[in-house]
Amino acid sequence: MACRYNLTILMPLEHSMDGHPARRRGGFKLLPIILFGLYFVWYWFANQTEVPLTGRSQLVDISREQEMALGLQSYEQILASERVVTQGQLSQQVRDIAVRLIRGVHALDGKADPGFDWEVNVIESPQANAFALPGGKIAVYTGLMSVAQNVDGLAVVMGHEIAHAIARHGAERMAYQKLVQMGSVAAGMSISDMDPRTQQTVMAALGAGTKFGVLLPFSRDHESEADRLGLMFMAAACFDPTEAPRLWERMSAASQGQPPEFASTHPSHQTRIQQLNEWMPEALAIREQHCR
Repeated sequence: MACRYNLTILMPLEHSMDGHPARRRGGFKLLPIILFGLYFVWYWFANQTEVPLTGRSQLVDISREQEMALGLQSYEQILASERVVTQGQLSQQVRDIAVRLIRGVHALDGKADPGFDWEVNVIESPQANAFALPGGKIAVYTGLMSVAQNVDGLAVVMGHEIAHAIARHGAERMAYQKLVQMGSVAAGMSISDMDPRTQQTVMAALGAGTKFGVLLPFSRDHESEADRLGLMFMAAACFDPTEAPRLWERMSAASQGQPPEFASTHPSHQTRIQQLNEWMPEALAIREQHCR
């Protein structure tokens, strides 16, 4: 029996088990991609702002008030589930360092601090870590002391976290995630007529490409920007910026290995050390200017 052809899509018809013609699945719908592309262009240009001090253009679609509210909500939830150290030498030391660093921010650029309600707490934990949430909410884990070792080492890490808040990295990350989600929906609609196996393959490839080609490099860029800004903040606050590469040397020695940089949200320890040394002349000049 000769094949019949559907002249609309120029593909042969297959027959189902009952002998009736059945349309082959396939085809790519361009309209969802076009609509997403138009939305992307509008969204991108309508939500541009500028990172203080670096001047980098960034994508942020929420107000600072919304950002502060989200940060406070998450911060309170975290603190409620952790053991917060409110008394003692370390707690006071961390607060004193935070005050000096924020003064360093103001010394470099009085407009860099958008009026965040700064708060820093120490959390009892063996993790050698710290974090900052949108709106200026910072936490330092007690386990960090074994690697920081001194006040300047703590200032390196805390300056980095303050830089994340100043640069609004959390809000920028949320905006990019929104675009990625909408792009995934548009892609899914565009291939919805393909057979399930092809759809799965395409979406898996798209997910891997987005992760390794967009999201992870984007996260590493944020970390590098926070390293640079944090170095300048600590220099303006009269801490010793030369402690920064030494801290990351200790971090490298204390770590049990890192994933390959292309698969990580953070630059490798060696990359960070190299970058900090490249930025050191600028940091030392800032310290000389502000700490005579």
